[in-house]
Amino acid sequence: MDNCLFCDKNNFEKEIILEDKLFYAKWDGHPVSKGHALIFPKKHIKSLFDLNESEIVAFLKLLKEVKKIIDSKYHPDAYNIGINDGVEAGRTIHHLHIHIIPRYKGDVDDPRGGVRHIIPGKGFY
Repeated sequence: MDNCLFCDKNNFEKEIILEDKLFYAKWDGHPVSKGHALIFPKKHIKSLFDLNESEIVAFLKLLKEVKKIIDSKYHPDAYNIGINDGVEAGRTIHHLHIHIIPRYKGDVDDPRGGVRHIIPGKGFY
């Protein structure tokens, strides 16, 4: 895909944490916490729903491996893991990627609800 940030390895080669035959894992260029990482396919795919079953398994396997690296390097207390799948969900790079965001005790006053708070005022129950 022309002009896709994740399709051109030269854009992120120095930040690669891990890779397999299908996916790359790299440190996020604009991390929201220490150890924030991304995993994305080597081929241009826009949506998680475009992966086949074996690709989904490989995607999640690499996620677990990246978590081990983050755990050993940064020792977080928890994680938020998310995909912005579509423009209306907040996707700005139109190449599938999953965020692995380490969380640390006290990084926010009240973490309850986590990703439920992506729409302001709707996460409380």
